[in-house]
Amino acid sequence: MSSGGLAQRSLAQVKLRELPEWLTCRTPSHPREVVEMVQGGWQWYYKKYIDVKKGGAGGLGMLLAGYCALSYIWSYPHMKRDRWRKYH
Repeated sequence: MSSGGLAQRSLAQVKLRELPEWLTCRTPSHPREVVEMVQGGWQWYYKKYIDVKKGGAGGLGMLLAGYCALSYIWSYPHMKRDRWRKYH
């Protein structure tokens, strides 16, 4: 399949062997494209998990869990240094 058709497919439709080529087609070259990709991802997440007919706390809980995981990853180097200090 041509790269033009590959670039139009979503990640779920891409086969594993086509993933590197798909990523090179989808790599943003302008900051505005990055913003559009983030907005599209947020709209997809919101429609799929938050804005549903019979919604619950699952979508918001997943968002909160993701935030907690990211904040732990970002602060891990600092926590690792503090672990080896002696407080006496």
